[in-house]
Amino acid sequence: MALSTDSGNGATMPDQQAELGANADARDIYDVTIIGAGPTGLFGAFYAGMRTMRTKIIDALPEPGGQLTALYPEKIIFDAPGFPKVIAKDLVKLLMEQAVQWKPAVCLGERVLSLAQDTDGVWILSTDKNTHYTRTIVVAAGVGAFAPNKLAVADVEKYEGDSLFYFVKEKAAFKGKRLLIVGGGDSAVDWALNLHGVADAITLVHRRDEFRAHESSVTEMRALPIDILTPFEVKSVAGDGKIERVVIFNNQTKEETAIDVDAILVNVGFKADIGPIREWGLELDKKGRGIVVNFRMETNLPGVYAAGDIAAEEVKMNLIATGYGQAAMAVNVAKNFVDPKSSIFPGHSSEKLS
Repeated sequence: MALSTDSGNGATMPDQQAELGANADARDIYDVTIIGAGPTGLFGAFYAGMRTMRTKIIDALPEPGGQLTALYPEKIIFDAPGFPKVIAKDLVKLLMEQAVQWKPAVCLGERVLSLAQDTDGVWILSTDKNTHYTRTIVVAAGVGAFAPNKLAVADVEKYEGDSLFYFVKEKAAFKGKRLLIVGGGDSAVDWALNLHGVADAITLVHRRDEFRAHESSVTEMRALPIDILTPFEVKSVAGDGKIERVVIFNNQTKEETAIDVDAILVNVGFKADIGPIREWGLELDKKGRGIVVNFRMETNLPGVYAAGDIAAEEVKMNLIATGYGQAAMAVNVAKNFVDPKSSIFPGHSSEKLS
């Protein structure tokens, strides 16, 4: 799929900003710049196009899709509106097709480092490659940079990427394998369901008796021939070059059990870091992980909005569906910010948009 790429004004550096402020014609100014090319950002770009806004997307990852692409491209997504079920990479493809019809500029593999405002109110985004200018910004950066919580067992590093995994890029890697899944949240349970019929046998261990995954998914998993062991944890891993045996233990009785396995998939959460965003002058929540917004998705900075997982609300619902709605709200309010004569709610897509 062809993308409209943007060079971001070449080698323009922050120390040139004062000069550019005096000569606005030297800047290539966009109506809205969306930071993040995950589902929320891509839907926001589509909606900005519906409002005839000149739009740019910037993402630090080399491919669009955010976590869907980086963490689980072959995972089946069940809670995307309009799809009873859809493979993550296919959802990203459709979102991109929807977004690029308006020909937004797309800058991938580019990390935004700082945010500043010129004398005339134009926002200046400095990245590790370029400088960008925009009248409004929608931060749709998800949870920021993410790294998996590692399996806390001695000497497991030597198996990582070969027979011990934290992500699933291709389900075929587990074909015919005796697979051990570690975890009790949605990722662990979803992969148990997704890999059933691919792996030869699946054992799932979780350190608690209760699961944090959606109830319907747990019910479906329990109905399958998957060996579910709770409350168990991994004690040791062994094998000659590849994992062959795992010792697990009941964390209440201390009973130990040895299991022959070919691969381990660890899904025990991620460490998230919003990185440079915390230095941009945005009001953050108490944990410092989310950007505080109001019901219009406005932040404390004029013309800057947040949507999706990074938007801190009193009640958080980190769902793709929620992100879509927040992105639409943010973009429509941004449109009114750029053009006060325009309506925040222009009508439905079947009607003529202003």
